[in-house]
Amino acid sequence: MDRWFLILATLFAVIAGVWGMVSVHRGSRSPWTVSWMVAVLVCQVGFLSLRGQQRAACPLADFGEILAFLSWSLTLFYLLVGPAYRISLLGVFTAPVVMVFQAVALIPGILDSEPARMAGGNPWHETHAATSVLGYGALALAAVAGVMFLVLDRQLKEQHLKSGLFRNLPPVRELLVSLERLLWLGGALLTIGITAGFMMPHEGAPLGHLIAAVAVWTAYALLLTVKSVRGLTGRKLSLLTVALFILSLGVFAFI
Repeated sequence: MDRWFLILATLFAVIAGVWGMVSVHRGSRSPWTVSWMVAVLVCQVGFLSLRGQQRAACPLADFGEILAFLSWSLTLFYLLVGPAYRISLLGVFTAPVVMVFQAVALIPGILDSEPARMAGGNPWHETHAATSVLGYGALALAAVAGVMFLVLDRQLKEQHLKSGLFRNLPPVRELLVSLERLLWLGGALLTIGITAGFMMPHEGAPLGHLIAAVAVWTAYALLLTVKSVRGLTGRKLSLLTVALFILSLGVFAFI
């Protein structure tokens, strides 16, 4: 039953992306992209609720659940941040990422078919896992905003000023403001997650995972410090944000 929620969420993400791109090529913005993403979020909540009941804990026990939780976090931040900065077109870029994460989670063997209950869960461990993945959701959306900036920058350089995509992309300044705020939000959530990670018991815990998480946190902290102290061009900030997020996904190899 839980898989059907994830399948529906993936299907709705495909529709959101396709619907959004069709609207873009027509030179208009469609509110239906946001509506389809809301449907994605509802199905994700249904999946995570059922898995949480089966696990009797936050559903982050296997790689499939982590990808589903990350997809939920990404969708949630899109719905919260996108309308606030009038960049609903962000859904056109976000939906394919959500679709890919969830499609991978649905690959046989990635998601436990019979999830076992997690006895003796530690609150510090659950805080560490949940806030860290939430932080990754914010950082993933920052990377999506970075891709949008790079697309806009390329459109400007190639003078494709009349294309549907260019007319519907938000102003450069709005994109960079959103990107930087998402980096700060993601960094703050990672800070909470790593702090909780140091507080939880470490007997038998994968120490390599915590070291990798600290390395990711350090890299983002360095990026934000350089941006605040010395400044970075929009292109460099976007490239570094996208590259850092892709590299940071390697932390899941230590789980």
